[in-house]
Amino acid sequence: MHLTPDHIVFYRWGLFHLNATIVCTWALIVLLTTLSRVLTHHLAGPDRPRSRWQNAIEVIVQTIRDQIRALCPAGGDTYLPFIGSLFLFIASASLLEIVPGWHAPTASLSTTFALAISVGVAVPFFGVRSQGLAAYLKTYLKPTAIMLPFHLMSETSRNLALAIRLFGNIMSGAMIAGMLLALAPFFFPVPMQMLALLTGVIQAYVFAILAMVYIAAAVQRGQEG
Repeated sequence: MHLTPDHIVFYRWGLFHLNATIVCTWALIVLLTTLSRVLTHHLAGPDRPRSRWQNAIEVIVQTIRDQIRALCPAGGDTYLPFIGSLFLFIASASLLEIVPGWHAPTASLSTTFALAISVGVAVPFFGVRSQGLAAYLKTYLKPTAIMLPFHLMSETSRNLALAIRLFGNIMSGAMIAGMLLALAPFFFPVPMQMLALLTGVIQAYVFAILAMVYIAAAVQRGQEG
């Protein structure tokens, strides 16, 4: 049993290893990009009947939008593309586990770190966009300049925790499922598969919500006092 898709190597060329993490990540990116273009190519307007696909898409988008607005009412739609992409990528990576041969890239620490880094870049980006560069940088000096290293350490540690939390939950779920399947292969496959899918969606939700909490804090921090 492979604990991480990094261990499944398809091709080696010097220091470069083409492993399952890279293959599945790019396959998922292509799949989500293609589906988004196909499903949104002919969207019906308010005066035309809507397809089931469009209704499903609108429900997903509206649910994500409502969650974002609950955390950041002002300008919440600004963060919808980023937060929505995070959620859909992580959730889809887990849901595709039902496909034979698929390995969730989120079970790799390199993928979860990349996602955490994207959040770490998005937080100051949206903070500067909302407040301006000077005003945003001043928030690191509140209440005094002595707090600067502590603010930087806090942001670094929370992004590190974000990556490790997602990796640990996804990997541990796969490991537990593998152990139970090895012990009783005829009784656990379907229940454990459903539990793994549910866990993946929950972890996608938690990751996206935490990312939005960090962004909302950065945006609203300069408005306090």
